[in-house]
Amino acid sequence: MERRVLIAVFLSFLVLYGYQALFVPPVPPASQTSATSTRQESRAQESAAVLSTDPTASTTEIAAEPPLVKGDLTEREIVVETATVQAVLSNRGGRVVHWRLKKHLDDRGQPVDLVPSDVPQDQPSPFSLRVEDEGVTRRLNSSLYSATGDTNGRLDATANPATLVFEMQDAVGVRARKEFRFEPSDYVVAFSVTVVQGDEALNPVVLWGPGLGDIGSTAAGGSFFTGNYVQPPQAIFYKDNEVTRVSAGSLAEQPLQEGQFRFVGIDDHYFLAAALAPGQARVELRELTLPGAGETQRQLVTQTFRFAKPPQNVRFFLGPKQFDLLKSIDGELVRAINFGMFAWLVLPLLSVLKWLYAYVGNYGTAIILLTILINIVIFPLRHKSVVSMRKMQMLQPQLKAIQDRYAGLKVTDPAKQKMNTEVMNLYREKGVNPASGCVPMLLTMPVLFAFYSLLSQAIELRGAPFGFWIHDLSQKDPFYVTPLLMGASMFWQQRITPTTMDPAQAKMMMFMPVVFTAMFINFPSGLAIYYFTSNLWTIGQQYFTNWLIGPPAAQAIRPPAEKRLKSAGAGRTPGAEPKAENP
Repeated sequence: MERRVLIAVFLSFLVLYGYQALFVPPVPPASQTSATSTRQESRAQESAAVLSTDPTASTTEIAAEPPLVKGDLTEREIVVETATVQAVLSNRGGRVVHWRLKKHLDDRGQPVDLVPSDVPQDQPSPFSLRVEDEGVTRRLNSSLYSATGDTNGRLDATANPATLVFEMQDAVGVRARKEFRFEPSDYVVAFSVTVVQGDEALNPVVLWGPGLGDIGSTAAGGSFFTGNYVQPPQAIFYKDNEVTRVSAGSLAEQPLQEGQFRFVGIDDHYFLAAALAPGQARVELRELTLPGAGETQRQLVTQTFRFAKPPQNVRFFLGPKQFDLLKSIDGELVRAINFGMFAWLVLPLLSVLKWLYAYVGNYGTAIILLTILINIVIFPLRHKSVVSMRKMQMLQPQLKAIQDRYAGLKVTDPAKQKMNTEVMNLYREKGVNPASGCVPMLLTMPVLFAFYSLLSQAIELRGAPFGFWIHDLSQKDPFYVTPLLMGASMFWQQRITPTTMDPAQAKMMMFMPVVFTAMFINFPSGLAIYYFTSNLWTIGQQYFTNWLIGPPAAQAIRPPAEKRLKSAGAGRTPGAEPKAENP
């Protein structure tokens, strides 16, 4: 039974590895566009953008653009400060150019910006607009809007909600008004827009442009077994009580989504940009792959929103996928976090982990304390398992004697059933349950997988240091110290644990620590800390149980001739002569 459980565990890891290898989106091929041609194209696009917006440019196209009746004369940026976000908006088109998260840093130590930089000039920024008339679309996105609500280019929304309004009107009757209402601390902005052409009110499409802009946009790949896996941006929407995720590479098959959405947008490993409860809407999502640093590429997703009517106070969330935060905004928004099939176990583990962190101030220490709590809970089961395995170990000579008596029979022989009956009678007589030695091992496996999901998905552990050389518990140990310690402790644990396997099988199973060490080399360092701590606890409990129940008693099995002699004499009365047998 113990061998089967260990083999099942090993096969489970192989299945997970195969799933990741087959179904994780492959890394796109490296771009063939040279850096020089990319820079030349960017310069050409920048020149075209300047010509299309500079009022002093002497071209026929610029002269054809109607002058503004209402708007600004110079381009400027407005910085909006909330408790969690620094948003930068431009009065050219009244759109967002930066959305920086103050509490989350990138690998350079700078606030994560969810609006990607260095994208082609023809790509729209968030909250750009599009209508059927291309000329009107161009004016809506290139005109210099007048801005109200700010003071010298700044708007403070750190303590109370604040509103920023952009307005423009040209000489031929095109009018537009955009309103952004910023919340102080929940990464939410409410957006309203009104566009009128002459006497006709238009229902513009809201453009988002490429997203998201954090580290997840680097399509460097990775997997469950190679470590450091970062999920690239993908489409995500909640409709008909079901969350659907569509990888960027699969969007070409079905780019349009329509219906009543609870939320819809783009997410990556740790962040989300989505419209919240937009009602009936039609959303178009498409893949955009751009050159990145070196040989890597940036995998982004663009999205556009067409609402049933011009959006008024439609709320957009642009922030981290933090469970408590999402729950405070919308109870169903927490489904944006992909904790997988063990979400039912991840959530209580995460709650306890955060509770411990509030006291100790270090997530690595909190993981160790949580591991101890888990092992205290399963202490009685593990103790019962060790006692049961000790009894099974003591029964091995008797079990082997029974098996030897039936060794010459084929598996299909009906007499083979008698062996199973004798074995079960022996178990019943000695009060041994052969499955009880495997239960604690099975119970710890869901916790192990839940810990993996927690450490790889919970943003609370993103960049969380433990100390010494471990600066991020969600990433692998850079010097492989914790995986090696985990493997050594697992080897030690197997050496002192009672086993019912024959010596050849026991030697084969001693290879398992090597396999687990190889796998844990690329697992999150927090997971290696959890398993190493659990192994140390198990080793200590094994020594305690051995001391408590004492050494195993020696079991002597009488040879078959002795047993037959005793059986033959059991029916005689003392002093009686044995009866002569018939010839």
